[in-house]
Amino acid sequence: MSTATTTESSELAPVSTDSLAALLIAKERPPRPSAWSASLTFGWRAILKIKHVPEQLFDVTAFPIMMVLMYTYLFGGALAGSPQEYIQFLLPGILVMSVVMITMYTGVSVNTDIEKGVFDRFRSLPIWRPSTMVGYLLGDALRYTIASVVMLTVGLILGYRPDGGVVGVVAGIALLVVFSFAFSWIWTMFGLLLRTEKSVMGVSMMFLFPLTFLSNIFVDPRTMPGWLQAFVHNSPVTHLSSAVRDLMAGGWPADHIAWSLGWAGLFVLVFGPVTMRLYNRK
Repeated sequence: MSTATTTESSELAPVSTDSLAALLIAKERPPRPSAWSASLTFGWRAILKIKHVPEQLFDVTAFPIMMVLMYTYLFGGALAGSPQEYIQFLLPGILVMSVVMITMYTGVSVNTDIEKGVFDRFRSLPIWRPSTMVGYLLGDALRYTIASVVMLTVGLILGYRPDGGVVGVVAGIALLVVFSFAFSWIWTMFGLLLRTEKSVMGVSMMFLFPLTFLSNIFVDPRTMPGWLQAFVHNSPVTHLSSAVRDLMAGGWPADHIAWSLGWAGLFVLVFGPVTMRLYNRK
């Protein structure tokens, strides 16, 4: 009896503070993830959201197809004599228009996550603070690429023939994706600034419609009034559309490429810090 009591008391001996701390506290903290690693992780999260909600791909599949078919057959005969002739001019422009317009969904996604409260958890993590925003944009870059491939495939079926070949097409799409990545920072700002996703969509469309339609996407600006030409010729969408159109046609429009990259850099430099300031205060 005494032996059993002794054994039991030794097994239930109190644990010392040092031994308990050794069990609860790791000797080495796990390494802090790099900015690139954290951004890729949040980018993968954005892609997984598409996997679980495939309806999100509607705007990069059905919408671009509808745009190409509608504008080609509505305006092709009136503006160029035939849809086959018009699509040579239209397709690069409508490609730019469709991808630029779907950038607004970045802001909608940001606003939705804020309403769900998931950003409160992200802010408590020991990660590079902008990685959450950069991850959204990296995930959306995949959506922009999918939309470009879908529209180009439809255009080839309808008779579009890019004289620039594979190199020109890839260069045009790459420039478009880079510009859209930078342009999306505007909508992340609105996603943090406005209270509902409907407000984000409403404000985004108010800016996007005049910016895309008042450009050289559909017609040559020389047919427009002089005062409107001054705006159109200096529009970032006009420079981007001209650059993509010329690249796919086999040219190298250095001035339009420089303007497009310059606008992209300006968007990041201006709206990136504003977005992060709003995110830190949210």
